Amino acid sequence: MSVSVGMVSLGCPKNQMDAEQMLAKLQAAGFTIKADAALADVVIINTCGFIADAKQESIDQILEFAQLKAEGQIQKIIVTGCLAQRYQQELCDELPECDGVFGLGANEDIVAAVRRVAGGERVGEFPPLSCWSLDGDRLQTTPSFFAYLRISDGCSNNCTYCAIPKIRGKFRSRPMENILEEAKKLAADGVKELVLVAQDTTLYGIDLYGEVKLPELLTALCRIDGLRWIRMLYCYPERITEQLLDVMAREEKLVNYLDMPIQHASGAVLRAMNRPGDAASLTALMAHIREKLPDVVLRTTVMTGFPGETEADFEELCEFLKAAQFERLGCFAYSAEEGTVAGEMPDQIPEEVKERRREIVMDRQMERMDRYQQGRIGQTVEVLVESYDRYAESWFGRTAGDAPDIDCKVFFVTPSRVDAGDFVLVTVTDTMDGDLIGEVLP
Repeated sequence: MSVSVGMVSLGCPKNQMDAEQMLAKLQAAGFTIKADAALADVVIINTCGFIADAKQESIDQILEFAQLKAEGQIQKIIVTGCLAQRYQQELCDELPECDGVFGLGANEDIVAAVRRVAGGERVGEFPPLSCWSLDGDRLQTTPSFFAYLRISDGCSNNCTYCAIPKIRGKFRSRPMENILEEAKKLAADGVKELVLVAQDTTLYGIDLYGEVKLPELLTALCRIDGLRWIRMLYCYPERITEQLLDVMAREEKLVNYLDMPIQHASGAVLRAMNRPGDAASLTALMAHIREKLPDVVLRTTVMTGFPGETEADFEELCEFLKAAQFERLGCFAYSAEEGTVAGEMPDQIPEEVKERRREIVMDRQMERMDRYQQGRIGQTVEVLVESYDRYAESWFGRTAGDAPDIDCKVFFVTPSRVDAGDFVLVTVTDTMDGDLIGEVLP
């Protein structure tokens, strides 16, 4: 009898790429893949281990499936991903409900791992990261019309707050020919939007070719038939070059959207983070980007409560954000992570102060975003249709200025039939909680 496998993947799109590659290997080996993991014999929980909230979500998910296992609904639980890589022996020792715990280096041999666990063994294996390939077939888990495309993984920037280099290793790029081959296959399978992901997208190619090759890669991707939108996530501000902006201005398939996690604007805080820049340099960069790309949508991520952040530092951040007018912004309170330089720094900020500052940033951002969205009333925007909401009795989708799962939606009614993956022109008539409301005119 065939053993069925279900996958729950948490965290970032890079983790989702790992999940898709593991699923492809399992399917090719004859395992039955269940879309609903709760209906499978073996459940793989592909965990995130980046910050405290992500770790807790992973643990909660493991315990939820442990209850299903105790009730006899599922048979085995396997833990993979960043939490398994970071807390190897701890998970083996402290979560006896888990039948297998495998580090990232074991992803390549996931078929043998599942067979051993399904056969009754309890296994913990953590091969070196050199065993982990970024290439290979994948079983797409996103809707058919969009897909993430990993161009590199790992990180060598060594920001003092970040555990990623310890978990996912040093920065390494995929060969360009492999990326282009995968992109062509995705386009042939109906993908219309590609979302490029890496820990540092703007550094692509430096390790393989001795120089940054992102502009060249983007140009080649734009030549692939079938692709309509190409989007980049996780661009470091100090690496937004003139060449990159020129390519974005020239190539129609590259959406005018830049995701730049700046983290802070105070020079003192950025230096403590081991990141360059300050409010003045960032202000100049944002002005230059908007000059080159007048319709650009800028997204960033910032952090409050980094060790030593004073009220003056925080106020400098707030003033910068007020001037920069980011269309999209996320803010999280600093999380002290084991094994990081910042985790051992003096002057750790109390949790209530971190959270108060985070709430101030997000409240002000919501006001800015509401003004921006209201300013679009009366405009006609191109929307990639995602699905139908039967409760709202309307279709919904995204504009080119909205990345999947993290940005806003457009809810609209239409007099004609549409399908997921279509592009339609929607006239904006209202806003609701940051989303746009509109209609397709006959």
